[in-house]
Amino acid sequence: MNKKNIFRTMALSAVVALATTSCNKQEVATAGAPEQNAPEELKIAFVEIDSVMTQYEFCKEHSLVLEKKAQNIQNTLSQKERDLNAAANNFQQKLQQNAYTREQAEQVQAGLQKQGADLQSLNQRLTNEYQSELEKYNNALSDSIKHFIATYNKDKKYSLIITKQGENLLYGAPSLDITAEVVAGLNKAYKKTAAKPAEKKTETKPAAKAPEKK
Repeated sequence: MNKKNIFRTMALSAVVALATTSCNKQEVATAGAPEQNAPEELKIAFVEIDSVMTQYEFCKEHSLVLEKKAQNIQNTLSQKERDLNAAANNFQQKLQQNAYTREQAEQVQAGLQKQGADLQSLNQRLTNEYQSELEKYNNALSDSIKHFIATYNKDKKYSLIITKQGENLLYGAPSLDITAEVVAGLNKAYKKTAAKPAEKKTETKPAAKAPEKK
């Protein structure tokens, strides 16, 4: 199986544009002049997506899970491919030694062809399962970032928050970089979410009252 299909780049393209400020209409003294929108203060910030991918605990944990799953798939397919090659080589050797009757040779050959077809089917199934899990992860990651940014921006009131990944942003003043705040907020929210199931497990029912003696 092509490793590129298994280790597909998990690049996140999450550009969040939030227009949070409204323009107040200004009346013009000149009779008959149309209303004009008051100038809007444009507040812009950017987030380093590469930093989010390496520092956000959700990314770190799930990336390890996906990496392990991909490696297990690769190991499984490689082992089955080696088994198939060994069986095919053994068949060729015995065929050259006239160890098979014609009927036996046809049966073994048919078995090898089925084994090869089964390997291709397994390859496709495992790859599809991995891609589906990867898509769920990417969707969950994108949703968590967008949800946090929407909450975060209620107070910050940025007009536009963009992503910086690689060289897609030619220049951004350091004062516009909110990556550290976003990563800290994401990890804080994720920590609370991860703690909820643990809290439920530790909950115990109140002890039943002993029956009153008459």
